[in-house]
Amino acid sequence: QVQLVESGGGLVQAGGSLRLSCAASGWIFSTYHLTWFRQAPGKEREFVAAIGRFASNTDYADSVKDRFTISRDNAKNTLYLQMNVLKPEDTAVYYCAARPANKRLSRRVTEYDYWGQGTQVTVSS
Repeated sequence: QVQLVESGGGLVQAGGSLRLSCAASGWIFSTYHLTWFRQAPGKEREFVAAIGRFASNTDYADSVKDRFTISRDNAKNTLYLQMNVLKPEDTAVYYCAARPANKRLSRRVTEYDYWGQGTQVTVSS
């Protein structure tokens, strides 16, 4: 059974940093692309960052480029999102998601089969 569990969210002041983690179990971690999405209150879930199975390729939303870094440790079955220079507009529930690596890396919510439960990130001004 595929499981994804996020952690590391919390309350931080604008300009601060947080590091999110997503621990995976129940499947061969390195055979999946992994992606972070987020959903703010009253808004649709949106793409944040994605990473290929061997971390050779990454993709970022323009809104987080140069501030966020996605990474993965296949030996630890863990995905990370280092978030720096946080802004109030980064406030959202952050979700990790997995997609088989025999498909292309994607930004589309509907193309991901497995999701974590989410972790809340709140950035105060």
